[in-house]
Amino acid sequence: MSLQLLSQRLEKIRHDGLYRSLRSVDRTTPQVLVEDRQALLFCSNNYLGLAEHPALAQAAADAALQYGTSSAASRLVSGNQPLHELLETKLAAWKGTETALLFNSGYAANTGIIAALAGRGDIIFSDRLNHASIIDGALLSGSRLIRYPHNDTLALARLLEQHQGDGLRLIVTDGVFSMDGDIAPLQEIADLAEQHTALLMVDDAHAGGVLGQQGRGSVDFCGVAGRVAIQMGTFGKALGSFGAYAACSRLVRDYLINRSRSLIFSTSLPPTVLAASAAAVDLVQTEEGQQLRQRLADNSNLLRSLLQQAGYKVPDGSTPIVPILIGDAATTTRFSTRLLEEGIFVQGIRPPTVPKGTSRLRCTVMASHSPDQIQQAAAAIIRIGRELGVL
Repeated sequence: MSLQLLSQRLEKIRHDGLYRSLRSVDRTTPQVLVEDRQALLFCSNNYLGLAEHPALAQAAADAALQYGTSSAASRLVSGNQPLHELLETKLAAWKGTETALLFNSGYAANTGIIAALAGRGDIIFSDRLNHASIIDGALLSGSRLIRYPHNDTLALARLLEQHQGDGLRLIVTDGVFSMDGDIAPLQEIADLAEQHTALLMVDDAHAGGVLGQQGRGSVDFCGVAGRVAIQMGTFGKALGSFGAYAACSRLVRDYLINRSRSLIFSTSLPPTVLAASAAAVDLVQTEEGQQLRQRLADNSNLLRSLLQQAGYKVPDGSTPIVPILIGDAATTTRFSTRLLEEGIFVQGIRPPTVPKGTSRLRCTVMASHSPDQIQQAAAAIIRIGRELGVL
């Protein structure tokens, strides 16, 4: 009976046009093989193209030969190795914080940080469009969760005024929102955090390496460095590796080491990943890193302008995330399928990842795309949009 119930629930997911399945993609380069079909990749978070950079690959290979393939323990047992501490030192210097602390993924970081910092009697204020891992961390914490309208600082101010208390108050926001590509108003949010004695945490997963001086992220881009208690960032997007971190004060780091369950009860990141991440942090601060960011910005502007000129209501922006709102989930899936048939791989994003009625194609641009590849993708999106009555 239980399996039959699962089958019925899965069938409803199919009926609602929300069924998901895994696709095999052979690489992270602009040209990929998607289940035996050649296609241009326009749905990767490999924004700077570092996932295939020789410096990262060489660093990982050297670390494997020197240190092996696993730390074989959590950091509080015997898994705290010199490469962990070296990478944290590099991160703190890059982000301009006292220190940093590594986590095994962005999801593990957000759930582990938020559930450690806040508990019963505390209040978490979260942007309504924050990543699912932020919401899950808040729910795990047992704190009161208050979600404010997207990027609405007036509403956040009212909510902070209405909900006082003796416990900790934590404001959490994405720096760059992963599905829309817009940037949080961090100046105003930092002002509110200071006025109401609240901690501010920024999820910088989609801004690290991309925005700000030397790619330091949205906190630097928005001019609030030194005013954010925790900057969460990841290595698995623009930095071309894997894992995540909290850039923070020594007090916050010590507290997380003692309270964060996703850190305490996980085998630590392996040497190969640590070495590749350290190479990426070094690289984004070089002239080459700046050139890659400029190329990424040029490519993003090109795709936006081509789609806007054709009539798509694509929002302006300075990030490589270019959403095309479709609305209906089934039409979005059909659009994605037709694009792949034409050699363009763009995933359709549907609920629960985005709110109902806001299904979209989430196009992402990489510095490694050529202008010709961007024009080819835009032409297919325009052609199929007209074919399906979307444009």
